[in-house]
Amino acid sequence: MANVTNDLLYEVLKAMQTRLDRLDDSMGEVKGELQAIRGHLSATSQDISTIYQITTRQDQRLERIETRLGLLEPAH
Repeated sequence: MANVTNDLLYEVLKAMQTRLDRLDDSMGEVKGELQAIRGHLSATSQDISTIYQITTRQDQRLERIETRLGLLEPAH
């Protein structure tokens, strides 16, 4: 079995620390990207909600026009 010295352990731990630091940096980048995606998703959801509101208003206007023209029976 190979002799394990304090110097060898120190070198291994130092290498592990370097890798963990890089991993921590990478995780920070991923977190930032996820936050950006979350923001885009929220904006997209708001846009869809706005489109639904506009569509509902247009549908209501069209229904009123059709009722005035006698194309639809008035809803009671």
